[in-house]
Amino acid sequence: MDTYVEFKHISKYFPGVKALDDICFKAESGEVYAFLGENGAGKSTLLKILNGDYQPDEGEYIIDGQARHFSSPQEAIAAGVSVIYQERQILMEMTVAENVFLGSWIKKNGMVDFETMNRRTKEIAGRFGLHSIEPDAKVGTLSIAHQQMVEIMKAVNRDSRIIAFDEPTASLSDNEIEILFRIIRELQAEKKIIFYVSHRMNEIEQIAQKVVVFKDGKTVDLVERDKVSNDELIRMMVGRPLGSIFDSLPRNTDFGETVLEVKNLTTAFVKDISFQIRRGEILGFSGLVGSGRTEIMRAIFGVDKVLSGEILMDGKTISPRSPKQAVDLGIALVPEDRKEQGILPNISVRGNITVSVLRSYCNRLGVLNEAGEQETADGDIKKFNIKTPDSEKLIAQLSGGNQQKVILARWLETKPKVLILDEPTKGIDVGAKSEFYKIICECARDGIAVIVISSELPEIIGLSDRVIVVREGRISGEILRTDATEEHILAYAMTDKTGERAVV
Repeated sequence: MDTYVEFKHISKYFPGVKALDDICFKAESGEVYAFLGENGAGKSTLLKILNGDYQPDEGEYIIDGQARHFSSPQEAIAAGVSVIYQERQILMEMTVAENVFLGSWIKKNGMVDFETMNRRTKEIAGRFGLHSIEPDAKVGTLSIAHQQMVEIMKAVNRDSRIIAFDEPTASLSDNEIEILFRIIRELQAEKKIIFYVSHRMNEIEQIAQKVVVFKDGKTVDLVERDKVSNDELIRMMVGRPLGSIFDSLPRNTDFGETVLEVKNLTTAFVKDISFQIRRGEILGFSGLVGSGRTEIMRAIFGVDKVLSGEILMDGKTISPRSPKQAVDLGIALVPEDRKEQGILPNISVRGNITVSVLRSYCNRLGVLNEAGEQETADGDIKKFNIKTPDSEKLIAQLSGGNQQKVILARWLETKPKVLILDEPTKGIDVGAKSEFYKIICECARDGIAVIVISSELPEIIGLSDRVIVVREGRISGEILRTDATEEHILAYAMTDKTGERAVV
């Protein structure tokens, strides 16, 4: 029997925020519905209501003609609903089979029947071509991609009729994404309803038949994917076309003197790296994943040991041996892994903004000037348009884009001369990206030397005054903004043209 789920006038309130506002649409079996919208638009909140994590304040959802009201994820699972979140819901110390059958372990003569569980788990894995996943392997020993596949195997084993994926590809390689898409297509062929949350337009283009567009907690529309262009979808999300994002940026053209120079830098990961950046300049670093872009910045920031070469700030040699030393020298780094290396999840937005300069709010006796700290936090929340009810909200409860704004505000409070941004818009929607691009350009106009690492070629081309391409731990090319094209960058990234540099 075909399945359908209908959301009828769903609204959800949090202190100071209306997260969902009269959500109405119907989804039917055998189709993939992409949820598209800016961070904070309501996509994940709706999934949490469907999963029983949250309760709607208004409205109801109907599954196969029956009004449902799940008070917990366990109730949702029992009714055939599985939501696979970006943060994995698996037990690392248990085996794959134990996780796949979690909550419904098979028993024989009063004992857990591990043999049957392992056999059935192997059958599920084989069905999707996941032969390398052993049923008796501990989940904690698997790659992130395979851990994600275990989550999917759990949903398949439960014979879920409705399966939702919340940003499933954030940590997956291109090959792993192809495996995921193959699994989703098989589930679709079995007449499942698939909800798919992503910020990546190319993924939505490949996998979805319908798109539900969210904006400010409302559903803008439900459209056929093949009947609307990417530009039309983006306009529905943010009210403007994609092309205007880079065209309208407040660019700086008045560069100052060289502030950072790297000469023949060599570490265990990169070799003979040389470049310089001037005050007010945005220098892009491009290259394939694993090319060494991040490792160059880790050495400059005092994380990785420098084996040879020289780093100069304002013409003077420096040797930062820790991030603290680098910060004291005027270097700041916003890391790629926001959750693991960026935020302090269990403290407030205020604490996350001021943590790197907290000493400046203390007197000689170490007494904290809370009023001064609060003023700084409130000022940054307003300046960077951080969406939070107040500065005391836990940063972990903010959307990814707003968490990233908090991290950026923190580092700008250190008054850096050089600001390094490693994949600054990873996992962030188009609307939030445009805000970040404006902030980055304003930093350059204020005289900060900005280094941007990005895997998104339009982002690198649209932001950078110069682009340095890294290949296999070496600089393979350098391109001026006026000459930068995707083809030009990829030629340096994928072929051996080491040593070709732009005229600066």
